Amino acid sequence: MNEVLSAIANRYSCRDFLADAPTTEQVDAIVNAALAAPSAMNCQPWHIVVVNDKSFVDEMNTAVMVQENKDEPWYDRIMGRGGKMFYNAPCIIFIAIDDSKWAMHDCGYVSQNIALAAHSLGLASVICGMGAIPLSSPKGPEFLKKLNFPEGYSFGMSVLIGKPNSGKEPHKLDRSKVSYV
Repeated sequence: MNEVLSAIANRYSCRDFLADAPTTEQVDAIVNAALAAPSAMNCQPWHIVVVNDKSFVDEMNTAVMVQENKDEPWYDRIMGRGGKMFYNAPCIIFIAIDDSKWAMHDCGYVSQNIALAAHSLGLASVICGMGAIPLSSPKGPEFLKKLNFPEGYSFGMSVLIGKPNSGKEPHKLDRSKVSYV
C-alpha cells in the first residue's frame, strides 16, 4: 500500500492527547498541507488560525463546561472523557470560512489535509466541529477577537492535533455505503 493510502487507512480520531506540543516544523508542514487543499475555482475561501496557547484553550473549555450546559447533548460525552472539550490537545487549528457557496465543502478538504498531514508526521488528530461551541458562548465575541478571524468569516471547522496519549483502531469500513453504477 502506498503512503497516502496507508495514512488514510490508519488515521483515527484521537480524543486523548499528551501535553507535548507539535514542533514548529510539524505545524508549518501541516499548515502547508492545509493551504494545498483544493477549492472551488481556487477561491480558497478559508483563513487558518493555529492556536498553541494552552491557557486560551483552557479558557474556552472553562467557558462551556458549565452547569448551564449540562442538558446539551454533547455535555455528558465530554464529561465522560475527562471534562475537556478539546481532549487536552496542545494545538488546535481553526478554519474560518467566508460565506461563499462552496466554502463549507472546501473547509472539509482543508480539514482532511490537516488530519492526514498530522498522521503522516506521527501525530494524532480529530476533526472537531465542537470548536464552534465556545465561539457561540457568552464569551464568544472575546474568543473570536483573539482568533482574529477576518471580517465576514465564520467558524468552519477545527482540527485538534498532538501526540496521542492512547491509541485506537481506525473505524471499520462499511461497504454497504457504496453503490456502483
